[in-house]
Amino acid sequence: MHKIKDLGMVRMVIFTMSLLLAFQDAMPQDLENVVDLRGSWKFSIGDNIEWSQPDYDDNHWETIKVPGSWEGQGFYGYDGYVWYRTTALLPSGLEQATYYLKLGYIDDVDEVFVNGYKIGQTGQFPPDYSTAYNAHRVYPVPHKIDFYDGKMIIAVRVFDEGGEGGFIHGDISIAIDRSSINTDLNLQGEWKFKTGICSGIPDEMDYQDWDEIIVPGTWEDQGYKHYDGKACYVTEFELEGQFEGDRMVLILGRIDDLDMVYLNGILIGQSGEFSEVTAYDRSDIYKTIRGYYIPPGILNDEGKNVMVVKVLDNGGLGGIWDGSVGLIKQDNYIQYWRNKRKSMR
Repeated sequence: MHKIKDLGMVRMVIFTMSLLLAFQDAMPQDLENVVDLRGSWKFSIGDNIEWSQPDYDDNHWETIKVPGSWEGQGFYGYDGYVWYRTTALLPSGLEQATYYLKLGYIDDVDEVFVNGYKIGQTGQFPPDYSTAYNAHRVYPVPHKIDFYDGKMIIAVRVFDEGGEGGFIHGDISIAIDRSSINTDLNLQGEWKFKTGICSGIPDEMDYQDWDEIIVPGTWEDQGYKHYDGKACYVTEFELEGQFEGDRMVLILGRIDDLDMVYLNGILIGQSGEFSEVTAYDRSDIYKTIRGYYIPPGILNDEGKNVMVVKVLDNGGLGGIWDGSVGLIKQDNYIQYWRNKRKSMR
């Protein structure tokens, strides 16, 4: 890793540059449905993680209509675990698009896999059960997922404690986000997570034993219901020289409410003074896309990098909750915003 000669000065410059990016006008999502997933899905009572795999043979399973509770389709009175599966053919010409899986409202808890890769979870499964029947499910599909011959094989694990169970109602579809930032290195997916404080320096944290959480996504929908306060996210990623010589920007989507971001133990930016008072005063900051310039000498061009994101939530939902997450070349990031400004005129 490269050495930083004047850390204090670097941090001051980073903070100033980061603020210029972090407080750009918020850009709302522009989701456009491209595949309708309503209709017959494969369905099975029980619980087996092998059912998440794309090559699993589900021909012997029942079929069930989605949306619609399973109690109303021949499984009256059943409470517990079930799995749903379906296969969707993606439209041609949109290979580089940012896809979202929209699953409406599910009673009570769900865990979602695309082509065998877990993309999200809402609610908490037993033994630490927490329902999320009233949460609207919209899951980003990470770019690193391989689509087999343009197919998206979707498997959804569901747990219902009582009453109706399953896909109750809502929009069931695959959408693309016309407003998304196409990063050069996508960092969406499972991160390490814990509530409370942390140092931001990897060597001072034993984060390997932390919980796992999907980014982006609110922490309330992933087992931390009603939690307000400080929390820490960590992810590791490796580079193989593909960005050597490039100026890079870190994209962290939208965060509720405030954030401090460390790369390889160095503070590279924050969205304001990290205090409860500031979080209260900056009540609209959760709508703003975070983008932080990465100064030369901090990113390890070859080998492992560690990202730590501290988050302070003042109330309501919390966490890295929406938007593109990853690294983008500075020139591509500037061009993205130029195009956005033109489209808004």
